[in-house]
Amino acid sequence: DQTNLTTEITERSVDFINRNKENPFFLYVPHPQPHVPLFVSDKFKGKSKRGLYGDVIMELDWSVGEIIKAVDKNGLTQNTIIIFTSDNGPWLAYGNHSGSALPFREGKGTGWEGGQREPFIIKYPKEIKAGITIEAPVMAIDILPSIAAVVNAPLAEKEIDGKSAWSLFTGKTDESPQEAYFFYYRVNELFGVRYGKWKLYFPHKYRTMNGQTPGKDGLPGVYKMIDLEQIELYDLEQDESETTDVAAAHPEVVKTIQKLADDMRAKLGDSLLDIKGSETRSPGRID
Repeated sequence: DQTNLTTEITERSVDFINRNKENPFFLYVPHPQPHVPLFVSDKFKGKSKRGLYGDVIMELDWSVGEIIKAVDKNGLTQNTIIIFTSDNGPWLAYGNHSGSALPFREGKGTGWEGGQREPFIIKYPKEIKAGITIEAPVMAIDILPSIAAVVNAPLAEKEIDGKSAWSLFTGKTDESPQEAYFFYYRVNELFGVRYGKWKLYFPHKYRTMNGQTPGKDGLPGVYKMIDLEQIELYDLEQDESETTDVAAAHPEVVKTIQKLADDMRAKLGDSLLDIKGSETRSPGRID
């Protein structure tokens, strides 16, 4: 019964904390909600002013609260790292069951900010000051090396994509741990690059619901495909909604990012340009 999933996951998470309070532990809580199909328990059904989607968010808020409360009750608050984040923007084809990415452009399944920029909240009273906002970009790939840094765990000898952002989280620096972030999608297509306040997009196809009839009550609308035919550059400090292409005004920035992209393509490839990277391997297949 999927209506009870959020409650059951929460109860098991709290039980796990209670049973492991005397020892170091790792708890990963990947809620299936608010991914479609949406389900909510009876105790939250009809309680919000935003329909089923709003009810689902209310229950998730309750869930996070219960888990944090369990950490507090067991006296673990000062020495427990809590991270709340998400994997992608809203699935806009589902209309009233998708949420919103505003003020950002587009949603899930695209390289635009509405598909990529996510909430990231980290709590660790022992080292992280409460109430601060970090403007520098960080990616989910940086979480593993960040946690490894704080618990003094060695990383594998093989190169990984992420870098520790712990100095950024603790206020020792205001710089991103990475020089740039690379947005790959579909079959290894390099859609774009984030470089400081700049975000550059390469020509590619992307999906949009603009001008389309949105889905309703669990049934999706139909995307249309758009061809981005030339390089576009956006200043995310001045234009977080990505409305104004400034590539022509900043050719030196475009050139710098193109060089970074070429270096990454040499490693990871780019199927848009039919480039096979030197540090990739094809997925295994079973005949």
